[in-house]
Amino acid sequence: MPHQQLIPHLFRSEFSKIVSVLCKTFGLPNIQWAEDIVSETFLLATETWGLKGTPDNPSAWLYKVARNKALDSFRREDTFRKKVKAEVEQQETITQPLDIDLSDHNIQDSQLSMLFAVCHPLLSREAQIALALKILCGFGVTEIAHAFLSNKETIQKRIQRAKAQLRQHQVQLLLPPPEALPHRLDNVLRILYLLFNEGYYSSANEKRIRKELCLEAMRLILLLLNAEATCQPETNALMALCCFHASRFEARENERGEQILYLEQNRADWDYALIRKGEYYLHQSGQGAHITRYHLEAVIAYWHTQPVDTREKWENILQMYNRLLQLEYSPVAALNRTYALAKANGHAAAIKEALKINLKNNHLFHLLLAELYQPLDAQKQREHLTTALALVETENEKKIILQKLQQARHPQDQ
Repeated sequence: MPHQQLIPHLFRSEFSKIVSVLCKTFGLPNIQWAEDIVSETFLLATETWGLKGTPDNPSAWLYKVARNKALDSFRREDTFRKKVKAEVEQQETITQPLDIDLSDHNIQDSQLSMLFAVCHPLLSREAQIALALKILCGFGVTEIAHAFLSNKETIQKRIQRAKAQLRQHQVQLLLPPPEALPHRLDNVLRILYLLFNEGYYSSANEKRIRKELCLEAMRLILLLLNAEATCQPETNALMALCCFHASRFEARENERGEQILYLEQNRADWDYALIRKGEYYLHQSGQGAHITRYHLEAVIAYWHTQPVDTREKWENILQMYNRLLQLEYSPVAALNRTYALAKANGHAAAIKEALKINLKNNHLFHLLLAELYQPLDAQKQREHLTTALALVETENEKKIILQKLQQARHPQDQ
C-alpha cells in the first residue's frame, strides 16, 4: 500500500494507542501535548516515508519515533519537565527511570482507561462522544463536525471545554474502583450505544462517515470485551446488537444512497458472518442475572436477521418491545413496536396504538401511519405522507416520500 494511503489508515488505528500511553505515563492533564507529539510523529512519517520508502514495520516505526519525541521533549523543556514531573509523581503514574511502555498489554490498558476518562459523566453527552471520536478513534474535527451536521468551530470549542473540565476535576487515567465500575461502565456503554446509533440512523449524507462511526463504536466495545473487568453480560449484549444491525448495513441503501426499507432489502447483501458473531455475543450475554435494554434490543435485532417473515417472528419481536417499554419507555421504541404490532395483529390495532404516541412532529411517525393506513384508508395515507414530507430534512428521505406520495395518488401505475 502506498504511504499516502497507509498513513491515514495508521493514523486512525495507532493515534489513540500512542496518545493513551503518553497520557497514562505523563498524566491526563497533558493530553494536548500528547496529541501534538503524535501529530508531529505522523507528519515526520509523511516526509520520511515519501523520501526513503515505507519501513518494514510501520507501526513499530511510529511507536519508536513517538517515544523518542516524547522523552526528548520531557528532558529538553526544563519548565515543562518540572511541571509534568510534579504532576506525574503526585499521581504515581510513572516509575523511575522514566520510560514509555508501548507493549500490547499497556496499550490496551491505557486505551481502556482513556475510554472511561473521555466518557466521564461530568462531561455532557455531546462532549463525551466528540472526545471519544477525536482521541480514541482518530477522527479529525472536520470529520466529527460533518458526522454531527455541525461546524468545526463548535466541535473544537466542545472538545477544548471537555479537556479543561477533565483537568479542572483532576480526572486520572485509571479504571474506576470496583465499587464504582458498574455505574461508570453503564455510562460508557450508553455513549457507545449513542455513537453506533449516530452512524446507523444518522441524517448525514456521507455514507463513509456513518459506517465508520458504527465500526469505531464496535471496536471500542471489543476493547471492553477484551478486559475481564468490563466483559460483562450487558457489554456482550450491546456488541450483539451492533453486529445484528451492522450485518444489514450494505442492504439499507441503493447505489444512489437512497434508503431501502427492511422488507424490500436484498437479503443476499446481508453479512451472515456478522449475524453469526451477533448470535455468539447474544449467547454470552445470557450469563448475567439481570436483563438490560441492550439484551432486549439485541433479541429484537436478532429476529430481524431471520429471513422467514412469519407471525411467530413478529410476535416475538412484539413481546420484546413490550418488555423494553416496561423497562425504559421511549416514544421511538413505542413507534417501532406499532410496526411489529401491525405484522402480528393487524393494521387497525397498530393504528389505535400509534395515535397514542406523542411524536406528531416527527416525520417517521407520519411515515409509519401512512404505511398502516395504506390498505385501509387511502386519503389518510396521503395526508400523513404530505405531513411527513413537510417535516423531513434530508434530500434522500424527501425523494422516498415523494415516490410514496406519487404511488399513493396513482396506485394504478404501480
